[in-house]
Amino acid sequence: MWNGVWCRAAVGTGLLVAAGVVGGCTSVSVSSTRYLGVPEFPPTDPNAVEILRRPPHRAHDRLGEVVLEPSGNPSVGEMEQAIRLEAAKIGADAAVLVFDKTKRIGTVVEGPWWARSAHAVYGRRIVAVAIRYR
Repeated sequence: MWNGVWCRAAVGTGLLVAAGVVGGCTSVSVSSTRYLGVPEFPPTDPNAVEILRRPPHRAHDRLGEVVLEPSGNPSVGEMEQAIRLEAAKIGADAAVLVFDKTKRIGTVVEGPWWARSAHAVYGRRIVAVAIRYR
């Protein structure tokens, strides 16, 4: 009985690993935080949300922040689309990129005790301010 359980567990684990390899190793984690005291707006069309590199000259209100944490190597288009979708949820017309940094978030230690090696792990964080035009 135990051999059958272990065999099924091994096959299940192998399938998960294979799915991860075939599916790629990129993902985009995104979240938003609405600023305190900002009125709620209905969601906007994500395809109409602009991605800006500097604040616009046009009058606008700041709604909140969209935080993106990619892992792997997603394309710029995938990351911008994730920002658009999240900013649209809080009613934004545009998202202004204000922070894009990579920093060390940990260390991975590999190998047996007599021949260990350590590798730094880095993570990227992108912050955009969601705005709505007046």
